Amino acid sequence: MKSNKEYLGKIVTVIMDRPLGTTHPKHGFIYEVNYGYIPNTISGDGEELDAYVLGVHEPLQKFEGEVVAIIHRINDNDDKLVVMEKGKNYTDEQIRCLTEFQEQWFESVIIRK
Repeated sequence: MKSNKEYLGKIVTVIMDRPLGTTHPKHGFIYEVNYGYIPNTISGDGEELDAYVLGVHEPLQKFEGEVVAIIHRINDNDDKLVVMEKGKNYTDEQIRCLTEFQEQWFESVIIRK
């Protein structure tokens, strides 16, 4: 299994299984950003590696961008990549605000290159 840190700075393709504005199937909250997975990867939970796509304000099916950070969950084994258009970036505080709708239930640290 590839270390998630190896993805920092890399260009990846994210397939959205929960586009902006959709509702979580179990917990009922609304996705305030596009959220998906990186095909052909394995995360700590045994599923494909998940990713938040930030900086795009319309629902997407697919997105190619740069991994600018990793949200490393301390009390869960399911890290999340933070993907943006190449050359764009947000502060840690902006990332936390944009992902709070889901990350509020987890302790985490933001890892950068």
